[in-house]
Amino acid sequence: MIKHCLLALMLAGLVCAVTPSAFAQDNNEQQAPSAGQPQHGYGHNHFDPDKRAAMLTKQLNLSADQKAKVTDILKSEQSQMESLRSDASVSQEDRHSKMMEIHKSSNEQIRALLDPDQQKKWEEIQSKQMEHYHHGGQGPAGTPNSPPPQQ
Repeated sequence: MIKHCLLALMLAGLVCAVTPSAFAQDNNEQQAPSAGQPQHGYGHNHFDPDKRAAMLTKQLNLSADQKAKVTDILKSEQSQMESLRSDASVSQEDRHSKMMEIHKSSNEQIRALLDPDQQKKWEEIQSKQMEHYHHGGQGPAGTPNSPPPQQ
């Protein structure tokens, strides 16, 4: 169970680190962050749920209904994470554990919205993010340098 929680937290951190850069690379209309904007960290607008939903819509070919539901899930996740970060009464260990639970729940809710083909792509995206994380963030995000997941 602890391994699953740790894996979920690592994935959450990776999603937070990789999502904005992958979105900027995939969307010609989106500009890269300016030199004055932080590219990493826990800023309030750093992981905009609308931008994340737009990126997932493109990657997974989501329907309008799916995109709306994914956006709601991501907004809820962001709100819960911000509340947790601002709660000084929660120990770092408890905060860590609760963040993993929130992220895992969001991922499960998103996965439940997807059809089988989209679920396969979702798993590939998460696998690439974990591969990127395990290599210490070296190289471009989403580089297909890992073997496909074994099933």
